[in-house]
Amino acid sequence: MLNLLKSRLKNTLITLLLVTLFLGINTVGWTPYSSAGLPAGNAITDGKALLRYALPIDNKPVRELQASLEDISNQLRANRRWGAVSKDVGKASRILNNPSQVLASVPDERKPKAEALISELKSGVNELQELVQTKDKEQVKEKRAELLNLVGELEELMVEGFPFEIPTEYSNLPQLKGRATVEMKTNKGTVTLVVDGYSAPVTAGNFVDLVQRGFYNGLEFTRSEESYVLQTGDPPGKEVGFVDPKTGKYRAVPLEYLVEGDKKPTYGITLEEAGRYTDLPVLPFSAYGTVAMARPESDPNGGSSQFFFFLYEPELTPAGRNLLDGRYSIFGYVIEGQEVLRELKAGDKVESAKVIKGLENLVEPQQA
Repeated sequence: MLNLLKSRLKNTLITLLLVTLFLGINTVGWTPYSSAGLPAGNAITDGKALLRYALPIDNKPVRELQASLEDISNQLRANRRWGAVSKDVGKASRILNNPSQVLASVPDERKPKAEALISELKSGVNELQELVQTKDKEQVKEKRAELLNLVGELEELMVEGFPFEIPTEYSNLPQLKGRATVEMKTNKGTVTLVVDGYSAPVTAGNFVDLVQRGFYNGLEFTRSEESYVLQTGDPPGKEVGFVDPKTGKYRAVPLEYLVEGDKKPTYGITLEEAGRYTDLPVLPFSAYGTVAMARPESDPNGGSSQFFFFLYEPELTPAGRNLLDGRYSIFGYVIEGQEVLRELKAGDKVESAKVIKGLENLVEPQQA
């Protein structure tokens, strides 16, 4: 039985918090995979932001541009600090007025598109400056979100090739060398998620392959626990995962996570077992709608088709340090439809799942 260790999590929460306080662990100093600094403040709990920071790029100006726009949300939550918001917008404007360093990381063939995005960003930041003067919180938030989507597109143009070699022992499994967007229709509405092969290529490849096969179509959500998890992927019958019709064998995928600062993922061993107690994965369990692979409690490499949406609750699983990070393979985040997740319960169904972007990044197995 695939068990996500909820009881253990609850029983050890107090101990975990005490250890965290004792060690002085916090998330202010978190350095993402790109080696660029995050904005100071609380742990990031937005899936889109986490995906942006997880891109394998190294361009300081564009990361500073992103950070300045991301920080606006923090300032709006803190009693609407409009002076600080204005400073963030001003910094973004200065970076965009000197775009040569941003463009330096964009391949020549992509520069025209990047220049068009920068022009659009300049115009949008000017609009944002005017909105800040009106102190209309909702309009500022909406424009900020639009601009960050453009920044994400600009950052994606900087990614050249795949950043590491996947171990040959996993060449018999599908791999996602890049990202893909999946639209999942349920009986309660549609959920859209981005699957990240830059951080978990084997896990993400397995999932995208199963989506392409139509494996999830019609499957029920088998587990729903408020403020914790929503799980699906268990096929009818005695099997608890995917059996490849070509081989007749259960397809198992390894535990897989990329630690901040590492050049490639770790496989087959939890962070705890590896003795890396203070390390954090590039994709953490800190956003509502985190997508992760379920597995048998006793086998880190026993995952197959069952996955879960993490229903982030800060009091139960503090962002930046909880017992799930490094224990389960995260391979994406929900970017639209979080409200649907709140409505789904055990017994509801996945009506269909479809890859709507990035299918070209799926690499089929090299051997049976």
